[in-house]
Amino acid sequence: MAENGGRAAGADVGDLVARARRGEPRAVARLISLVENESPRLRAVMAALAPLTGGARIVGLTGSPGVGKSTTTSALVTAYRRAGKRVGVLAVDPSSPFSGGALLGDRVRMSEHALDPGVYVRSMATRGHLGGLSWAVPQAVRVLDAAGCDVVLVETVGVGQSEVDIAAQADTTVVLLAPGMGDGVQAAKAGILEVGDLFVVNKADRDGAGTTVRELQHMLGLGPPRAPGEWRPSVVRTVAARGEGVDELVEALEKHHGWLVEHDALAARRERRAANEVESIALTALRARMGQLGGDQRLGALATRVRDGDLDPYAAADLLVEGVAEA
Repeated sequence: MAENGGRAAGADVGDLVARARRGEPRAVARLISLVENESPRLRAVMAALAPLTGGARIVGLTGSPGVGKSTTTSALVTAYRRAGKRVGVLAVDPSSPFSGGALLGDRVRMSEHALDPGVYVRSMATRGHLGGLSWAVPQAVRVLDAAGCDVVLVETVGVGQSEVDIAAQADTTVVLLAPGMGDGVQAAKAGILEVGDLFVVNKADRDGAGTTVRELQHMLGLGPPRAPGEWRPSVVRTVAARGEGVDELVEALEKHHGWLVEHDALAARRERRAANEVESIALTALRARMGQLGGDQRLGALATRVRDGDLDPYAAADLLVEGVAEA
């Protein structure tokens, strides 16, 4: 479904949005291409989509490479389609160092859904972005939301010490582990206990699955006591390749969504997500403005003064900001 960015830029935004709302995959693809290519029409696209969003549930899936994220994502798509829901999938892949494009191509693993008009799958490259997500993911999620997807599944590159951005982008974050893929201590070091709303021990037919579940449950029980009514992450066993445990996972996802709504946490999460997105766009615009005003040269001169001890870094930062504000 990948579309040429040039053709996308030439298409009428209003027509593209209307066609995307009707579920036309080419229109959805073109809108996401506008996002990825930072098209001059991106502002017009986002303005058109803004009043059409907010209906989709955003589910993030993360975990170390090899735990079965793509297989689990595909199994969830099957379960949601049985329930009559339209599903969007954003599979964020590592970037090719040569083309900048997606390297792994997770769509290959979801080929069974290729001809289903109720499923849209898109691979997106990280393009060097840390955190396991592409910078364009928030806008791409908005496209799928406005296009009428009931559920948007965002699958990340893989989790690590700095790769926990998915928690800031999803309504519910699912962390996958597998027996033999590292012990609970390593999982805790990666920070996943803090970002996960649900934990899935996939490939649960392997030896050691019970041990992994117990370790997770033990570590989730550590730390300060939870307040009454506070969400308590659950641990679900699956064998996604055979569809085992997937219904239980969907049930757990529904339970978490219900908790979010009941405790007014869904709106709060989405507000934080919007704040992060606005901040990111503003900082990008500020950097561009600095470049237009010769900010790189000014920054270099200030850095020299900091290096030589003539100026402290906070004062230098103040001078840099003042220079942009006064221009």
